Amino acid sequence: MNFFAVLLALLCEQLKPLRHGNRVHQSVIGWVRWTGRNFDAGDEHHAVIVWSITVLVPGVVTAAVYWGLRHFSVLLALALDVVILYLTLGFRQFSHYFTDIRDALERGDDATARQLLAEWRHLDASELPRTELIRHVIEHSLLAAHRHVFGVFFWFVVCSTIGLGPAGAVVYRMAEFASRYWAFKSRTLDAPTNTRLLALSRQAFTVIDHLPARLTATGFAIVGNFEEAVNGWRRDASLWLHSNEGIILASAAGAVGLQLGGAAAPGITPDRSKTFDAGSEPDTTGAAGSTAGALPQLGHLQSVVGLVWRSVVLWMLLLALLTLANLVG
Repeated sequence: MNFFAVLLALLCEQLKPLRHGNRVHQSVIGWVRWTGRNFDAGDEHHAVIVWSITVLVPGVVTAAVYWGLRHFSVLLALALDVVILYLTLGFRQFSHYFTDIRDALERGDDATARQLLAEWRHLDASELPRTELIRHVIEHSLLAAHRHVFGVFFWFVVCSTIGLGPAGAVVYRMAEFASRYWAFKSRTLDAPTNTRLLALSRQAFTVIDHLPARLTATGFAIVGNFEEAVNGWRRDASLWLHSNEGIILASAAGAVGLQLGGAAAPGITPDRSKTFDAGSEPDTTGAAGSTAGALPQLGHLQSVVGLVWRSVVLWMLLLALLTLANLVG
């Protein structure tokens, strides 16, 4: 059943994607604001309460509804799986930015591409040269693909296997959104945020994303240049401050033969104190803070798209085999 739920959700999302700023997204923003406003008094111990209510309560409610529907009909439970996955899983929630930026670059309209990147990631891209602009688009797109597709995919399958239905998908997306929202609120809106809540949300999502990040990197290695992806994973992942992001980007860079990293990428925060020159093997490249490979060019955008889709097909095939084995057994 898991395979059919994921397949139907992906098809629905491709045929009729959610519009930007849709009601579901606005409701999630309202929920996070409400929990922070009503349960966060600024004390350190309130952080756990706020995070638990914000992230875990929607998951518990989803699991309860799933159990209720499954009691009456398996088809109703499947329908809930599809609806929840449609809302949490999919490329089209971010790919319109990727497509518009790629089209602008193909026209030679770098100014529009920089403006779109700034709108998408809430950063100042006005001074980025073309190569760096492409690199930023690739890095942000890889991480978005992981968080919107592979991470949701992993937790949906895990929780469905133990009878919790789509609760895992909800918890993963809520944890990711909460960590992003509170960081954005603190940094960009200049609004006071409980520092303990901000730290806890980041730590919690790092733990939740630990296994999915490594499975995403493994998928990139299998469908790309396996040897270079594994070498990049082992050698380059520590360039980034956040290990989950570093593993995904280093593996993808090796799989495609692409140079990622380098100057600090907004929203990705590589640790510039860790460079090849400062602690790697003598025979590695001397490009401080960058992975090995070719400089990002326009053609690499299509290569990355192919890498992601091949990885999706890989995991769908594995899920199909598991579903078939379960049906036969």
